[in-house]
Amino acid sequence: MKWVKSWYLSDIILLALVGIFFGAIFMGTNYVYDLLTAALTPFGLSGLANELLLGLWCMPGMLAGYLLRLRGASVLGELLASIVEMFFGGQWGITTLISGVVQGFGSELGYIVTRYKHYDWIGLTSAAFTTTLVTFGWDLARSGYAKLQLWLLVLYFVVRFISMLVFGGILTRAITDLLDRSHVMKSAHLNK
Repeated sequence: MKWVKSWYLSDIILLALVGIFFGAIFMGTNYVYDLLTAALTPFGLSGLANELLLGLWCMPGMLAGYLLRLRGASVLGELLASIVEMFFGGQWGITTLISGVVQGFGSELGYIVTRYKHYDWIGLTSAAFTTTLVTFGWDLARSGYAKLQLWLLVLYFVVRFISMLVFGGILTRAITDLLDRSHVMKSAHLNK
C-alpha cells in the first residue's frame, strides 16, 4: 500500500493516543534506565543502559509511521510522546523535545529512503537503521561518544541497532498485526 496524501481526524486521534501512551510508558522507562545505569556502572558500561532502551524510546516514531503511513507521522508521533513525557515530569525536562525531534526524524528518514513504498520488513528495518544512524550521530556530538574507545563505540552501535530492531521492528509489527486482526483499525492505512 502506498502512502496517503491527507490526514483525517481518525489519524490525528490515533497519533495523539500513541503519543500519550508512550509518554506514560517513558516515565516508567526512566526508572528502568536509572536502575540499569547503576547496575552497569561498576563494569564501566553505564552508557549501555541508554543503548538497550533507546529502541523503546524511538518506538513511537516507528510505530506512527508504520501504522499511519503518512508523511511526517514518525516525527509527530515521537514529538508528541516526548511532550507527554516532559509534562509528566520526565527527568530530562525540555531537552526531551529535542530528542523527540531527532529520534522522529531518524524514523521518518527510514521511510523517506524507501520512498514511502515499503510498509513491510524492508521499511521497518530501514527505519530502525536510519534511526540508529541519526541518534548515534547525535550522541557522538551531544553525549561525548566521540571520546570513547573504538570497541565501545562498536558495541554501543550494535546494541542500539538490535534495540531498534526489537522495539521498532518486531514489536511495532506485532502491535500493528494485533490491531489488524482485532479489526480495531478499519482505515485505509492498514498493513495489507
